[in-house]
Amino acid sequence: MTIPNLHRVVLENGITLIVVENQAADIISGRFFLKNAGTIAEKPEQSGVAHLVSAVITKGTEHLSALDIAEQIESIGAGLGADASTDYFSLSLKTVSPDFPEMLKLLGEIMRSPVFPESEVELERKLTLQGIRSQKEQPFNVAFNQLRQQMYPQHPYGISVLGTETSVENLTRQDLQQFHQTYFRPDNLIISLSGRITKEQGVNLISEVFGDWENPDQPCPHSHLTIPTVNPSQAEIIQDTQQSIVMLGYLGTDVKNDDYPILKLLSTYLGNGLSSRLFVELREKRGLAYDVSAFFPTRLETAPFITYMGTAPANTDIAIEGLSTEVERITKETLTEEELQGAKNKLLGQYALGKQTNGEIAQTFGWYETLGLGVEFDQTFQAAIPPITPAMAQEVASKYLSHPYISIVKPEG
Repeated sequence: MTIPNLHRVVLENGITLIVVENQAADIISGRFFLKNAGTIAEKPEQSGVAHLVSAVITKGTEHLSALDIAEQIESIGAGLGADASTDYFSLSLKTVSPDFPEMLKLLGEIMRSPVFPESEVELERKLTLQGIRSQKEQPFNVAFNQLRQQMYPQHPYGISVLGTETSVENLTRQDLQQFHQTYFRPDNLIISLSGRITKEQGVNLISEVFGDWENPDQPCPHSHLTIPTVNPSQAEIIQDTQQSIVMLGYLGTDVKNDDYPILKLLSTYLGNGLSSRLFVELREKRGLAYDVSAFFPTRLETAPFITYMGTAPANTDIAIEGLSTEVERITKETLTEEELQGAKNKLLGQYALGKQTNGEIAQTFGWYETLGLGVEFDQTFQAAIPPITPAMAQEVASKYLSHPYISIVKPEG
């Protein structure tokens, strides 16, 4: 399966390079992914270490201070950043084409020789702790965090990417250095470039900056995680809030499972946008919801399928009943061809719109490669949606969406 203007090369030291030639604008965007280096790699007592690495990695190298780095980036209006996600760690770069080689060298230095200054680690630790405490004041985040812990009690997916107050307070500069030393290596790196750049230019530039980077003798560690099992529970937190948050969570599947695209379609049907089933039935017709939606994230491991509603405290029980009934309906009744086609059109339309910029293109192909799906998944996913039938949708819904975990945050009384 070929994709026009897309090239995939594996360099001698194991770096996987993806180049998408897009001559439309004189811009190059890059995404630099490190596999299995997000929260999925963290031990419970070190949760938040990937996030802290992402916050500090741009704050100094062996030869450059945080100010030096910031001035180099801002003097030409470029963009450079780092981010820790659930299943991977990434750095991003965006420049006009003539400035790309210079910024790539800077990013290479940041990736290969960060020093994690003690003062910067301490500052970012304090900011992260503020972020964790701030989340505890937001009813949606409180409900979501509670639901994660219910669904993933022995799994990294059960903890926020920020970590916990206890774990972050105990993280040291040495922990960040150890994380960097473990996961930042050529054979764990996927580089995805999109913009005014050819395959040859991409290979030459990446080889110049990263070609002499050698892999450690020991293999890169991979997480061996316990697969979560369905064990539904209901949990409730009383908080000083003006509304109740009700969440229903179901254990879905990982991105490589054949049922994944069908669950994506079902989440689109139920809770994506103003025409979705939950919005129309529970907000427009019954006036129950301030906010109502559903989502099913793409994950390397078993992902959660979640529906939620923000409602008046007096409607808490009705909200639980409403969400439960709507999800139960798609497990027991087949959707009409018209309902399913509407969801397909919306899902595929939004998917196409999510690949408009060079940054989005680089993100999409690099992400799929990082998840072990290969760049071909861009086409196989889109091809998997049209053949889905109402009977297939009902079968998958009944398989996964029958046993909800329930998380509630509401005021007293």
